[in-house]
Amino acid sequence: MRVELFNARTDGDAPVRIVLLPGAYQQPEDVVRAGFAAAIRTRGLAVDLAIVELTLAHVTARNTLAQLHSEVLAPARAAGCGQLWLAGISLGGFMALLYAARFPAEVDGLCLLAPYLGNRMMLTEISRYPSLADWYAAAATAANDELSEQRDLWRFIAEQAPARPRWHLGYGTLDRFVASHRLLASQLRSSSVDELVGGHDWPVWQQLWDRFLPALEQRA
Repeated sequence: MRVELFNARTDGDAPVRIVLLPGAYQQPEDVVRAGFAAAIRTRGLAVDLAIVELTLAHVTARNTLAQLHSEVLAPARAAGCGQLWLAGISLGGFMALLYAARFPAEVDGLCLLAPYLGNRMMLTEISRYPSLADWYAAAATAANDELSEQRDLWRFIAEQAPARPRWHLGYGTLDRFVASHRLLASQLRSSSVDELVGGHDWPVWQQLWDRFLPALEQRA
């Protein structure tokens, strides 16, 4: 699993590290070109940024979360990182949530930028219930089918999100996944949600990232 690490200082690891999972067909170099590492340096934050390459093979493999844990998150914690934030863009946000559900003790915060949160069938299933809590109560008896992994993600959201002040969600009002974003937003504190005008693209994600970093300073 290839990781591009950008250290905030030259004498060792910073006390805070963000592990960022890009979206589908995105490389760490795309994230760098979009200015994500530079934005941290410009603010002089004591934050290291580790950008993970997620190939299509990683997305479909069953051992990817375990690999992410053993090769990226656990070594960072062992090296002395006091806070580990997991960030994800689009499909990377989906993977970040799945990781947090499986290894909740390893993640101190989540930054989700326009995360993919499941397909239309999943949202349709949830919409049949008055609330996410009602869906959650019924989902315990759901069949094991093509939506199982997506149900696991929404179960985790229903269980954990209200008690998690260190969740940060950002998205554009014209994003094709905005319905699912707003459903997740309804489970979070208003201070943890950032909505701006725009679609599912780099200019929006850049703005969301720039607006997240000051919030990270306050929460670190």
